[in-house]
Amino acid sequence: MTNRFGLLGEHLGHSFFPQIHAVLGSLDYGLYEVEPEKLTEFLETTPLLGMNVTIPYKKAVVPLCAALSPAARRIGSVNTLRRTPQGWYGDNTDYAGFRYMLSSVGFDPKGKKAVVFGTGGAGVTVCAVLRDLGAAEVISVSRTGPENYGNLDRHRDAELVVNATPVGMYPENGRAAAGLGSFPRCRAVLDLIYNPARTALLLEAEELGIPFRNGLGMLAAQAHGSEKVFLDKTLPGELIEKAAGSVGKTTENLILIGMPGCGKTRLGKLLAKALDRPFLDADAVLTREAGRSPAEIIRQDGEAAFRDMETRVLAELGKGSGTVIATGGGCVVRPENRNLLRQNGRVFWVRRELARLPVSDRPLSQSIGPEELYRRRKDLYAAFADHQAENNGSPEAAVKEILEQWEKSF
Repeated sequence: MTNRFGLLGEHLGHSFFPQIHAVLGSLDYGLYEVEPEKLTEFLETTPLLGMNVTIPYKKAVVPLCAALSPAARRIGSVNTLRRTPQGWYGDNTDYAGFRYMLSSVGFDPKGKKAVVFGTGGAGVTVCAVLRDLGAAEVISVSRTGPENYGNLDRHRDAELVVNATPVGMYPENGRAAAGLGSFPRCRAVLDLIYNPARTALLLEAEELGIPFRNGLGMLAAQAHGSEKVFLDKTLPGELIEKAAGSVGKTTENLILIGMPGCGKTRLGKLLAKALDRPFLDADAVLTREAGRSPAEIIRQDGEAAFRDMETRVLAELGKGSGTVIATGGGCVVRPENRNLLRQNGRVFWVRRELARLPVSDRPLSQSIGPEELYRRRKDLYAAFADHQAENNGSPEAAVKEILEQWEKSF
């Protein structure tokens, strides 16, 4: 099938746009990575009928349009292009997308102060929405402007923080343009990034108990608006949530934690088969990379050396998308592993009666005993987990329970 529509950007390996537009009805949708110096030539020669526009071209395409929508003209940023006999028509559906994102987190900016990281095309759109909705003050933060990351403390009264930069986006997971320590009155955090599902900024918000949203809902909402521009027809609003849920279910990792011998590897393989996705065993990956099993490493080098290796493995596995991951039983003893796993996944604690747990070739279970090991770790498993599942009957029953919870979580 020849593509009629697509996404224009510079680096698009992380994009979920084709999947979202497929749910919305456009199966003929592709990704088009274009170097900055070739942008004009591409727009002049491409046969595409319509395009979404992403980093770094939302402002750059404005002067290349024959006409602009009122929203695009006012904001100075275009994220949707439609071919017309006169040339490209530029529109901005990010505006409606961000309004959807705000409503989904339940935050009304009227009369409140907001801080927005980033002054690019997405940032100016976010600021326009907030001002239109009556925000008392909107602070646009850049690296070198008068409002920058070095003087955020002057805005401690901000109640909304929005990240409109690519900082923390895959594959640069774990980074943030700034932390939330400067904003003790913050009541909502929004990050326009959608891969990973939980950036470092959002994980910090979660730890502080602040409501948050990633950019997936905004992405689906603005794609919904783009379809209207492309096809000149209105689609049902419920497709926004359907598209966002579809992407979440196929891209987030399903991660299993639990005591040694609770059945994570066996359940993980069955779940991977049921979901038609790759299965990754963290201990097996570590064994392959180290040339020794976890038991051998612990006996020869000690548990601390093994935990260091384990954290490095989880950092890489956690960045991926769309996999089933079985972890080692003790991964929860390192607090930093929680965010490595949860950045792009939902964590299931597999529970099994202690009498059913094998101890063979498990040095810690042998030296401490399952009862004491469980006593030390049970609160850690609970803190890491989004969901729990019992594995005291058949593996198939446990898989069924996990899959039911997985479906309901999106």
